[in-house]
Amino acid sequence: MKIKEAEKEPVALEEAGVEEKKKVKKDKVIKIKESDKNKLIEEAKEYKDKYIRLYAEFDNARKRMEREKSDFVKYANEELITEFLGVLDNLERSVEVAQAKHEDYAAFLKGIEMVMAQVHEMLGKNNVRLIETKGKIFDHNCHEILMQEESDVEEGTVLEEFQKGYYLGDRVVRTAKVKVAKKREMKEEVKEEIKGEIKQEE
Repeated sequence: MKIKEAEKEPVALEEAGVEEKKKVKKDKVIKIKESDKNKLIEEAKEYKDKYIRLYAEFDNARKRMEREKSDFVKYANEELITEFLGVLDNLERSVEVAQAKHEDYAAFLKGIEMVMAQVHEMLGKNNVRLIETKGKIFDHNCHEILMQEESDVEEGTVLEEFQKGYYLGDRVVRTAKVKVAKKREMKEEVKEEIKGEIKQEE
C-alpha cells in the first residue's frame, strides 16, 4: 500500500507543475515582416529625434526668458534714468552760470524753475502725480501727521504740508507729511463762566 502511494506522488507533483505553468502568462510572440520591423524602428528613431529637438527648443526658450527677465529687472528704469540725466545736466549748467555771474541771481532762479518744470513734466509722463493735501480731510492712506494744531476749521483738516506726497498710478509711493487741525481746548476761565451760568439757571 505504501509503495503504491509513493508511485502516485511524482504524478501528483507533475500535475501541480503543469497547473502552475498554466497560471504564468507567457509573452505573446507576434510575427511581422522584416520590412515592417525596419519601418517601426525608423519611426521610433524619428520620434526620438523630434523629442530631443523639442526638448532642446524648450530649454533654449526657458533660458532666453530667464535672460530677458533678468535684463528687464536690470534695465527697467533705464529710460527714467536717462531723463533724470537730462535734469542733472540742466542743474549743472545753472550752477555754472551762477558761479560765473554771481550778481545774476534772476538767471539762476530762471534756470532752476526750468529744471523743476522739466522734472514735473517727466513725472507726469511716467504717471506720477501729487497727493492733494491743504484743505483736505486727513487720509491715513496717503497722509502722515507730523503735527496737530488747534483750529476753528473741521477737525482732521490738513492745515499745512511739510513734504509733498506722490502717487505712481493708484499706488502711494510717498506719503505727504502734514499738519492737521484739532478741536480747541476750552480755557479754564471759559469753563468756570459756563459752570457759573448753569448754576444761576438752576
